[in-house]
Amino acid sequence: MNTTFSDVFLQYQWDDIKQQIENCRAADVQQALSKNKRNLHDFLALLSPAAKPFLEEMAQRSHQLTVQRFGKNIQLYAPLYLSNECHNICTYCGFSMDNKIRRRTLSGGEIQLEAQALRQMGFQHVLLVSGEANNSVNTPYFLQAIAQIKPLFPQISIEVQPLDQEDYVALRHAQVNAVLVYQETYHQEVYKNYHPKGKKSNFDYRLATPDRIGAAGMHKIGLGVLLGLEDWRVDSFFNALHIDYLQKRYWQTKYSVSFPRLRPAEGVEAPNFMMDDADLLQLICAYRLWNADLEISLSTREEEIFRNHVIPLGVTSMSAASKTNPGGYVVEPSSLEQFEISDERPVAAIVSQIRQAGYQPVWKDWQPEFIGN
Repeated sequence: MNTTFSDVFLQYQWDDIKQQIENCRAADVQQALSKNKRNLHDFLALLSPAAKPFLEEMAQRSHQLTVQRFGKNIQLYAPLYLSNECHNICTYCGFSMDNKIRRRTLSGGEIQLEAQALRQMGFQHVLLVSGEANNSVNTPYFLQAIAQIKPLFPQISIEVQPLDQEDYVALRHAQVNAVLVYQETYHQEVYKNYHPKGKKSNFDYRLATPDRIGAAGMHKIGLGVLLGLEDWRVDSFFNALHIDYLQKRYWQTKYSVSFPRLRPAEGVEAPNFMMDDADLLQLICAYRLWNADLEISLSTREEEIFRNHVIPLGVTSMSAASKTNPGGYVVEPSSLEQFEISDERPVAAIVSQIRQAGYQPVWKDWQPEFIGN
């Protein structure tokens, strides 16, 4: 029987990892920084409170590694929200089924209008996003949307509900570049509290999703946790553990990590665990120092000052001019957002900022013809 990440996950305990992080000392951080190649134990040390005094050194080394591996390039993308229909209750999401909002799913004509608006802004990489409503917003719907916008975008990624392996195979054949799926939190004991109803409440099925994506041969898998639900250090260790397993198992696939911090949204309470900007910078640098090949993405959830600051410190991909509501660009700008964004600058302003930092904005870095997909 083949091993899956679920088997690896069961070998670790949340409280044990939390204690290991708290027990880290300056010597552990110094030892991690002295290495050319770092393992998960080093990542744990770089996550720890003991690493805070070393943040400047971590940032410098993160910059050097990123330039060495990726050059001075920042990939640009935009989300296109297809639907706010959802059959889950999630305590942190504006689309949660128990929120009394007007639901809408974009028609083919509306998708075309939204896609054309993004293309006119210059985007060649689009991320299709939806709520989790399997009856109406499902694989046939996604395939139709992909076929419709493919002439406009050589690079298409998706962030939708977890699917079965055959669905991911179909999406790969439709020339989807990447699938993003977030466990939200790896704290299994409290996961149900955040997801009391719906298919998303099945912790194990969601945990096994990246295995299904990898087995389907997808070009890239994106992971992350929702920063603010539980202890960000412990959750991030488990997220790195997951990436480490996937890279060894599905070694031909590329990987990215995102850092969604909990943002204000309809019916959402304040974060349970606060994470300030210095914490997030430490996390970005820790990921880069641990894994030089990992793509690191930062969304418009973050404020423009912070996004400007981290351009040279490890990030390789950024969203711009994002709308988090279906039809948000031209069809129905006033519909309810999934969450509030922080960086509301137009695309031209972000492109200008990237260039002022000495970096090159990249509109696409992949298309299926390059690999004969």
